Amino acid sequence: MATAVDDLVKNPLKFFIGGEWVAPSSGSKIEVISPGNEEVFGHVAEAQAADMDRAVLAARQAFDYGPWPRLSYAERAAYLVKIARKIEEKSQNFAGVWTGQIGTPAAFTSFVTPLASYHFDYYAGLADSFPWVERHEALHSPGSAIGLLAHEPVGVVGAIVPWNGPLGLLAVKVAPALMAGCTVILKNSPQTPGEGLLFAEVCQEVGLPEGVVNVVTADREVSELLVRNPLVDKITFTGSSAAGKRIASICGERIARVTLELGGKSAGVILDDMNLEEAAESISQTARIMCGQVCSSLTRIVVSKHRHNQFVEALAASFSKVKVGDPYDITTEMGPLAMRQQRDRVEHYIAKGKAEGATLATGGQRPSHLNRGFFIEPTVFGGVDNNMAIAREEIFGPVVSVLPVENEAEAVRVANDTEFGLNATVFTHDANRAYEVARQLRAGTVGHNVWRTDFSIAFGGFKQSGIGREGGIEGLRPFLESKTIILNEVPDQFK
Repeated sequence: MATAVDDLVKNPLKFFIGGEWVAPSSGSKIEVISPGNEEVFGHVAEAQAADMDRAVLAARQAFDYGPWPRLSYAERAAYLVKIARKIEEKSQNFAGVWTGQIGTPAAFTSFVTPLASYHFDYYAGLADSFPWVERHEALHSPGSAIGLLAHEPVGVVGAIVPWNGPLGLLAVKVAPALMAGCTVILKNSPQTPGEGLLFAEVCQEVGLPEGVVNVVTADREVSELLVRNPLVDKITFTGSSAAGKRIASICGERIARVTLELGGKSAGVILDDMNLEEAAESISQTARIMCGQVCSSLTRIVVSKHRHNQFVEALAASFSKVKVGDPYDITTEMGPLAMRQQRDRVEHYIAKGKAEGATLATGGQRPSHLNRGFFIEPTVFGGVDNNMAIAREEIFGPVVSVLPVENEAEAVRVANDTEFGLNATVFTHDANRAYEVARQLRAGTVGHNVWRTDFSIAFGGFKQSGIGREGGIEGLRPFLESKTIILNEVPDQFK
């Protein structure tokens, strides 16, 4: 049963700034529409320039004068562990806002809080194991006694999260930032503000020092003020490549640090030894996740020409069995697209694929049994040329293109012939060949026989899929600056 945002979030019409829930500078509100039934899910306050400035100033003061960067690593870690437990306590609320805001099926939402709490636990665990200060020989400094490389917090961080997976993506940004000693302005997406507001409740309930985490919801224009603000040392952003380019250019103007996790057009490369029915089922199982609104989703499948028709038939059969429907129905396998404009976008690309000569094997329509909600059938195109728009541009929906090639060498070339490089999968029963082909693919993550990502190691992309990595130790480093210290005598703590 649907629940209104007011029943899940305590302060939807306020911002969390300086450790307090504060009234907005204006009465402007954002209307959140539930995509499963097109009804109003609730309203939240919309930040104006004054609100964003207030949040940035709070974070700046907390970093420059507050206790957070000056706490020991163990002390910061203790807060992160408390945050992890509080997130778990609010798991039903987090699941409820996710389904209500973008229609993620209720059967799928149970994984989100364990993933988010994991990041806070993981980075807390680095308090004792990460080399926060490294000892070096100062080879180019005659007469010195010791050389040190200290890893210190980058400063004030603007964390901009997308609408598709807000809790997990805010966790992978905020957790390492806090462990590093940074302070944060968390900017919610207007489409999915609930997770950030719930996270603000978590921060208040664990007693996080004032100004360490500040949470506002804003549109693109006000969000750009966050990116431009000279008091902000670093921006970490997940979203479209177009928005990422804009953010990178602004950060470049003032040499602000930036991490970008952007779009994808990820390839699945099917080698000739792979069972096609197994590959089709694997792709079908993952392509439906969040209605295909996943940047790393496999949307281009490359297969030998002589096996193309058989594979398209197998994939279409698997896709056609997916149960599309009410996201609150526990048996639903795929819910709606997140918003009307997203469904319009997907339908535009489906029409374009037909016009360009691709063969529509299944889907491509609004489900006939659903007369409300932003639903679309899972869709498969066969006979796709890599120059077609559906093969080159990110659709962000449950639309998969199958591209026929002559041989394995061409398969690798076609897989790499894209401006993106976020993800890929090699389908083969031979692990040695999987590794060999994986090393040839220009992608940040490569899976074997199934779409995979693993934030416990590192996640990010090549080319226009982004800059930097999130998750694991690699996800901590972008929130640190390295400082070389060369001393004439050895301090007591290093003797």
